[in-house]
Amino acid sequence: MTKTAYTPPKVWNYDSENGGRFASINRPVAGAREERDLPVGKNPFQLYSLATPNGVKVTIMLEELLELGHTGAEYDAWTINIGAGDQFTSGFVAINPNSKIPALVDASGDMPIRVFESGAILIHLAEKFGHFLPTEPAARAETLSWLTWQIGTAPFIGGGFGHFYAYAPEKWEYPINRYAMETKRIFDVADKRLAETRFLAGDDYTIADIATFPWLAPFTTGTIYEDAKTFLSIDEYENVGRWVKEIFERPAVRRGRIVNKVWGEEDEQLPERHSAGDFAGKKI
Repeated sequence: MTKTAYTPPKVWNYDSENGGRFASINRPVAGAREERDLPVGKNPFQLYSLATPNGVKVTIMLEELLELGHTGAEYDAWTINIGAGDQFTSGFVAINPNSKIPALVDASGDMPIRVFESGAILIHLAEKFGHFLPTEPAARAETLSWLTWQIGTAPFIGGGFGHFYAYAPEKWEYPINRYAMETKRIFDVADKRLAETRFLAGDDYTIADIATFPWLAPFTTGTIYEDAKTFLSIDEYENVGRWVKEIFERPAVRRGRIVNKVWGEEDEQLPERHSAGDFAGKKI
């Protein structure tokens, strides 16, 4: 491979053509690009999302709460097409100024509450309903530590490895090797931890697992970033594989993973979710 050194200019300038698959939506500025309101349903929670790993975290959490009998966790899930730029409409930016999915409106009280960033949404829901986040100080600290570990690792896996391996306009050795190494290190951290405990924070299933599962599971099944499973030798992480299989068997996880999904087999897509009846006929 011919390598051409890049000399950064003294002042960086935005190049609208230099962004790979997402060049049409990536810009160095924030804010709304289009005036458009978001749809609103009748349920206590309004979720605006897409079935990416970060989006799936929240739909799994809501389905887990419903599985426990919390009818107050009923939600309307609306698809935000990030490829089309739905995240830059005025309605979405009003909920999440960072223009990233997922974004949630908690309308269960007297005043609607906006919650953005997936980790913040998981904590909000866990504290509201009293599940999946321990209250005992040591267990709570362990859970939050693994939750924030996942939040910190996602950019290396997605924006790092995923971008340069699958989405960049050209494949370059250095960034692919750099982020492949970091992705494997992340898997190794999880694998070593899961050799000691059933779940990431200990013996109990928590928001740390709910947050991490959607990122690691697709690598074990080979459904993310082309042939990344083979490229990264994911099968060698046996404890992660065991953990993925156990979590995947949870009914709430099977439901949550297809909400706001608009690709793949038709019976595994659910662009909008407004009630449990919407899952009828779906492969879950």
